[in-house]
Amino acid sequence: LGLLFILHAIISLLSISFAKWFTQVWLVIALLAQAALIFYFLKTLLPLGKDLYAYNLDDIILTIKSSGQLNFMTIGGGLLVSFVLLFIFSIANKKLIFSLKTGLVFTIAMYWFLILLYFIPITDSNKLDDVKTNIQLNKSKYLSEQSFDYFMYKNEYYFDFYLRSLSDVLFVKKEYPDPSYPFLHTADYPDVLSPYFDSLSSPPDIVFVLVESLGKAYSGKDAYLGSFTPFLDSLEQHSLVWTNAISSTGRTFGILPGLFAGLPYGERGFQEFFDNFPHHESFLSVMKENGYETSFFIGSDVNFDHQKEFLEYANVSQIIDINRFDPKYEKMPPANGFTWGYGDKEIFSNGLSFFPKSNGNPQLGVFQTVTSHDPYLVPQRDFYLKKFENHLENILQVEESRMKEYRDYQDIYMTILYADDAVRDFITSYSQKPEFANTIFVFTGDHRLPDIPMASRLDRFHVPLIIYSPLINRPTYFKGMSSHFEVTPSLLAFLKAQNEIQLPEQTIWMGQVLDTSKVFQSKIAMPLMRNKNQLLEYINGEYFLSDDQLFVITDGLNIDPVEDQNIKNKLTGEFEDFKNKNNYVIQTRKLLPKD
Repeated sequence: LGLLFILHAIISLLSISFAKWFTQVWLVIALLAQAALIFYFLKTLLPLGKDLYAYNLDDIILTIKSSGQLNFMTIGGGLLVSFVLLFIFSIANKKLIFSLKTGLVFTIAMYWFLILLYFIPITDSNKLDDVKTNIQLNKSKYLSEQSFDYFMYKNEYYFDFYLRSLSDVLFVKKEYPDPSYPFLHTADYPDVLSPYFDSLSSPPDIVFVLVESLGKAYSGKDAYLGSFTPFLDSLEQHSLVWTNAISSTGRTFGILPGLFAGLPYGERGFQEFFDNFPHHESFLSVMKENGYETSFFIGSDVNFDHQKEFLEYANVSQIIDINRFDPKYEKMPPANGFTWGYGDKEIFSNGLSFFPKSNGNPQLGVFQTVTSHDPYLVPQRDFYLKKFENHLENILQVEESRMKEYRDYQDIYMTILYADDAVRDFITSYSQKPEFANTIFVFTGDHRLPDIPMASRLDRFHVPLIIYSPLINRPTYFKGMSSHFEVTPSLLAFLKAQNEIQLPEQTIWMGQVLDTSKVFQSKIAMPLMRNKNQLLEYINGEYFLSDDQLFVITDGLNIDPVEDQNIKNKLTGEFEDFKNKNNYVIQTRKLLPKD
């Protein structure tokens, strides 16, 4: 409003009538933008910020289509509201005539109101309730400030980062030999998995199952919303389970670079380097170099978020996506004519027709599900609606007074139940294959879905992490904090110790190794990317820095605010150092030297 007044005053010197129309049109645009931002928040429980600029127009349109909101009602309603507002402003402009003195009084009063509104912050004693804080947030103001920050500061970096270990408490001591490659290091990654496995007689097949939106809040032991994954829960009894595991990003764009390579984020996620990737290795490429056949399976378009380019850079042997399904399979139910592709059961069934190959080579397969994603339209809706109600009443035994809390999100929970059934069918079918006895399965989620209110800022990253295999001889729950970054170094160290693979001498993994402590502790240090373009969180040990506020982490990944300026300064410095290195890679593409 303040900016519009200044522009209005300047334009009115040339033409009063044009100035009035200019102001009215931009008032309508501003109101519609605010309404759209509020609607976005109601859908995601997150305010829209600089992540808006992380997607190209095609991705934005695809995402809107997937939510079912790009239809005649929303477009027609928006146009109708625009015309109504313009009509109201036009009538008001003709009927409400003020003298110069009255106009000045209104103007001065409005400016004082805006100044007070802008500079007096909202104070709330419950700082941990992010949903409440975001409700109170002015959505247009937030987007404006995020936009200013994005366009003004995105390309800054300084060549003065520290090439040293972050802390003596970390598991792995890394040596950085070349200042011009800030992530390149040599390190002795210890083998923490062999004590829990039988000795390998031959290279094992390895299968990753990446379940869309699978958060720890509603899966596995001690899920505070109750577990909606009974089959995965039963697998835990025969597995290695990390109850305090986190993803590296709050959206799907980070799952492949984080889990398989522990890579820096770049500006909008590592896969956005797709047109000119910095040279890098990954778990996929290392295993390929060691004679493994590598395969990737997904039911949607693998081009989304540039996953295809990442997989092709790793020289994955076969990539099966929406375009390579047998005609006998049906796609997921559409929302206003749009569907992401094939459901989870179809992904696994179709994938098993290609995998594993019986050519004598060890196999590495990656299955990525998609059903538990907005618009959350589950196949066999009536069946899963009954299953959902039965799960609430007989499995979770939810009190009647709390039933509405779950039924408000029944479509989401139904897709989680469906995904769990799909995993059950997959393991049941796979167990009939002779390769099953020598296969290691890794189950995890890409992030916790944001649509159900979160308990804390760290909750969005809290995901299940399960390693299941007939080769495991000591199933165990671990409370040591670990992340997706730790998976690749740990598996590679395990396979090397079993004399099954050879590893490169220099690596770029940002992770440590999986923490097999039976009591809660944290010996990791890593940044977290909330959304594309939003690098706002950093962890070192049991401290968590988020939006310039310091927290201490406890078992269950609960966080409590803490005042300790020395620790805050330390984490802030390390976080800025990472951002500096990250921006340097953006500018120079120097990550791993080519041989």
